[in-house]
Amino acid sequence: MTIVPPEPGEPRRPHGPRDSGDAWVVADDGTRYWGRYGAAGLLALDPQRGVLLQHRVAWSHHGDTWALPGGARHEGESACDGALRESAEEAGVPAEAVAARLISVFDVGIWTYSTVVADVVTPFEPVISDPESRELAWVSVDEIESYPLHPGFAASWRTLRALLDVRPVIVVDAANVVGSVPDGWWKDRAGAAARLMERLVERARRGVPAAALGLPESEWFPEIVVVLEGAARAAADVPGLRIVRAAGQGDDTIAETAATERAAGRVVTVVTSDRGLAERMSAVATVESVSWLKELL
Repeated sequence: MTIVPPEPGEPRRPHGPRDSGDAWVVADDGTRYWGRYGAAGLLALDPQRGVLLQHRVAWSHHGDTWALPGGARHEGESACDGALRESAEEAGVPAEAVAARLISVFDVGIWTYSTVVADVVTPFEPVISDPESRELAWVSVDEIESYPLHPGFAASWRTLRALLDVRPVIVVDAANVVGSVPDGWWKDRAGAAARLMERLVERARRGVPAAALGLPESEWFPEIVVVLEGAARAAADVPGLRIVRAAGQGDDTIAETAATERAAGRVVTVVTSDRGLAERMSAVATVESVSWLKELL
């Protein structure tokens, strides 16, 4: 492959000097891919309005087609950060208005394109904020294939569409996890639970490898539900996690929570090394051990 910078007169965004990632990666057969460090795009899914699409201007690569807001990643930039930055620059997407759910990676060896599928948690109106967008529109999932799509997006859309209803959740038996390490947790159960939740929320921000959840694609951002019982219930809430405080036995609350999530169509993983609880959960969830969670953390 070779790296080819953009032509001096090539239209570009009016936002200061070009980044080092703004270059073409050219394969041996002449195929060109935009982004020295790969590229990323945002599939923002609004439950009422559909997917946010960008009508690309004629002079852009595969111009006059519809695709996701996105573009070249900067050096060292994560897929999520790149997709959020590009969608903000091209469509005015507020980073706080979306929550990442999964990352799908198209990899040709010399170049990658990462699609970040994100749920709209705060409705917003997109704004054309640079010359690369001819039009922005919310398009219902059923109508997307009727649009003239960018070839790359068209090739990935059917796979992505099949994943839009997949919503994983991890239910953590906090007492079992904390109790697996003899570090004096019994002296301060709320404090031990708080320390566990700090590590869980960091994992939630970084995402979970798809293989660990038995799901396709590259990475997922499951909702993490932490069930607290006994004295651990005094631990404070942690933004980014859902905390359930058991009124009675923690096992019963975990079972009820997992069953409710499964009934709602979620893909449920319960983390516990309690054999009795694991047997109860086998019909509604995948059960992973405490060691599985510790490897992730």
